[in-house]
Amino acid sequence: MQDVTTDGSSSAQPAPRHDLKPSPDHSGPAYPAPADLLGRLRARAGADPVTHVERVPARAGEPAPWPNWAPEELRAAFARRGVVAPWRHQAEAATLAYDGRHVVVATGTASGKSLAYQLPALATLLADPRATVLYLAPTKALAADQLRAVAALELEGVRPACYDGDTPRAEREWIRKHSRFVLTNPDMLHHGILPGHAQWSGFLRRLTYVVIDECHTYRGVFGSHVAHVLRRLRRQCARFRSTPVFVLASATSGDPATAAGRLTGVPVTAVTEDTSPRGGVTFALWEPPLLPRDSAADQQADLTQVRRSALRETADLLADTVAEGVRTLAFVRSRRGAEVVAANARRSLDEAVPGLGDRVAAYRAGYLREERRELERALLHGDLLGLASTNALELGVDLVGLDAVLICGYPGTRASLWQQAGRAGRSGQEALAVLVARDDPLDTYLVHHPEAVFGRPVEATVLDPANPYVLAPQLACAAVEAPLTPDDLALFGDGAKEAVDQLVAAGALRQRPTGWYWRHRERPEVDLRGEGGAPVCVVEAATGRLLGTVDGGSSHFLLHPGAVYLHQGVSHVVDSLDLADGCALVHPEEPDWSTHARDVTSLSVVSVRSYVDAGPVGLFLGEVDVTSQVVSYQRRRIATGEVIDTRPLDLPARELRTVAVWFTLSPQSLTAAGVEPADVPGALHAAEHAAIGLLPLTATCDRWDIGGLSTAAHPDTEAPTVFVYDGHPGGAGFAERAYGTAAAWLRATRDAIAECGCEAGCPSCVQSPKCGNGNNPLSKPDAVKVLDVVLANLPDGVPAPRPSGDSPGVPSVSSPGGSSVSSSGGDVAVPGRRAVREAVLPGGPTVPGERVAPDDAAPGGPGGPGGAPPSVVETGSGAAPVPGGGRQA
Repeated sequence: MQDVTTDGSSSAQPAPRHDLKPSPDHSGPAYPAPADLLGRLRARAGADPVTHVERVPARAGEPAPWPNWAPEELRAAFARRGVVAPWRHQAEAATLAYDGRHVVVATGTASGKSLAYQLPALATLLADPRATVLYLAPTKALAADQLRAVAALELEGVRPACYDGDTPRAEREWIRKHSRFVLTNPDMLHHGILPGHAQWSGFLRRLTYVVIDECHTYRGVFGSHVAHVLRRLRRQCARFRSTPVFVLASATSGDPATAAGRLTGVPVTAVTEDTSPRGGVTFALWEPPLLPRDSAADQQADLTQVRRSALRETADLLADTVAEGVRTLAFVRSRRGAEVVAANARRSLDEAVPGLGDRVAAYRAGYLREERRELERALLHGDLLGLASTNALELGVDLVGLDAVLICGYPGTRASLWQQAGRAGRSGQEALAVLVARDDPLDTYLVHHPEAVFGRPVEATVLDPANPYVLAPQLACAAVEAPLTPDDLALFGDGAKEAVDQLVAAGALRQRPTGWYWRHRERPEVDLRGEGGAPVCVVEAATGRLLGTVDGGSSHFLLHPGAVYLHQGVSHVVDSLDLADGCALVHPEEPDWSTHARDVTSLSVVSVRSYVDAGPVGLFLGEVDVTSQVVSYQRRRIATGEVIDTRPLDLPARELRTVAVWFTLSPQSLTAAGVEPADVPGALHAAEHAAIGLLPLTATCDRWDIGGLSTAAHPDTEAPTVFVYDGHPGGAGFAERAYGTAAAWLRATRDAIAECGCEAGCPSCVQSPKCGNGNNPLSKPDAVKVLDVVLANLPDGVPAPRPSGDSPGVPSVSSPGGSSVSSSGGDVAVPGRRAVREAVLPGGPTVPGERVAPDDAAPGGPGGPGGAPPSVVETGSGAAPVPGGGRQA
């Protein structure tokens, strides 16, 4: 059932902040039905901000009898926990696993995937007192939740235990020797268990099942690393003559069997039919209203209207639902954003009822273990009514009793969207989910095209184990654990022999008759999650108290000297950042300004893998070098977004070799389309922003996973060019996906720009929150013309990428400074000689752009340097690769 509501708020003035009217009993069970609650929220908002309401109907379950092999003791334990019989998909997946088949169960949120792996694993542990089980979760919160669930069954002899970075060292030896159900994460498997395989020999020799929970999260570079960690685990198990069965649990995803097989390296059977009962969900698409034109004028000289910040809108909705006594979880994209939403909601609630704000908190990565566990406990027991969280709580944690979920900005994939929406109503009751659109092209497109959200299959998981920037360092880790043999190379797949040869040439490995040996004392510290290094500790200078941690890749943006750092609503200012020691010193301060780091970026083409000659248009896929450096930060007033000043920074540059997709146009085709030479930089810049914003429609990526650059004449292509690149060393598969779906991707981009109601461009179409050049220059009308030229010439189907040199028709490019290559004919520019040009190129000299840091949570329009440089950059989130093909922590 659908209830499509016409949006009447596109030009309305926002209503003033309404008075909160809290329910008499904030913790009682009586709360509004989802449809009624949504009606109240819409009424309080003034002009109706809802563009669409989707009603997901309730569904009855299909139970199945317990499998014959399930022991009575285990059935009784589940019955005590309220499980009287499994659902049909649980029994089917459990039986496949018990019979020794690798299986992935890919069903919806709250469909009981845990029982599908607990049943065969625990039955085997009860039947065989020597068997062991290894459980892998992508987050500590999920592992802790599963530990509670297994321990609650009170099965004798199982002895479940968590083994992660928070486990006290005194407990680790006991776990290695005595636990038969070890719950950990891929990071600990990589850093602790596999390097110490000799101490784990007893456990690995008897390993029967490997459970991989929420396996759809293992995508991109992280997923590619985890794929090789699992191959290293299989290698060690084979040395101990054990062959564990892999049981994977996934959210609904495209082709889960193939993705699971690529992740584990073994053939996997998929169980995808969800037979669990489900409560109904009322799902609303919510577009914040436009700010009054006089307010927007303070931020943007061209008087372009902008919408109310999604963070402020989400904070108000969180306060409203908590005041109604509704237990609510708000998902926010960034750590800073989660802190801001929680702080604003607390402030609004305390103004209405002093003390009510204490029932709202923030939850994010970087908190200390004790803080995380206390927040989880408070939410589960009802002490907290509202929680603003990053995606740290997206996965699996059974938050029973939640009534509503607020999603601040599209999370990047439909799989994540439904995972987050599924956090509410997990006990089968009716639930409300609201997607609050950010003011950017993708969110605006989705709230006005609900068919792109509802009724479409979720994306396939993208990972590339053959990525040389992943494969080489993983082979080095494997060589530390045991010398590599020719048989091992087949386990690691395509490219393994070439990677080993490169490691030998680099002096990392030594070849002997018995295999390849690691040559150094220290083992390589490889960063699985692509976060750019070891975490940086945030320490209060006056007391020495550890506040939390920030991943190394984000430290340049979040912890530079002078940065404002939020922790549980308390503001601190960074005094110093020591990258070598991984420590940032801060002091408490409540400034009336926020900070926003900016960096400069340049890009050069290294090689071309594949290309399409489409007359005046060329489409390319290849390797590029990206160099970026954080050079300054802006201070902006919190109340108005006004830029106070820009202060310089002295931080080291970081280099990234990655994969990019780019298209070129001949200057003649642009002139024929009516794009004047002076307007080409703005036209390409606007098209680049929108293309980056819309790529998550066709690739399982996030806007912050990718970057881009546009220029009126790039020195490597000698033509007007737009680049979009993966923000991870070696690429993450996103550029390949963009190349293969270029026509559909760029058509959606063109439609999003053309359908936007603004005149000159706005955050909903061509402005970017992380633009390196302050969203200047931009030309919305000419961006449509550029994309019209591309779409008129580009074929609908693009051949699959192939390595350059596979056929004589594919050009290859040497490293910068190498010789030129010839075009395949036609009016298309291909990468050529990098000449040092003293002459001014069309539009002026090519210069690097800058960007606003990804955790930019403050509202406000774009600002930046004037002028119209022809090369403009929107950067990704990757860090520098290390010599030898890997990134080190």
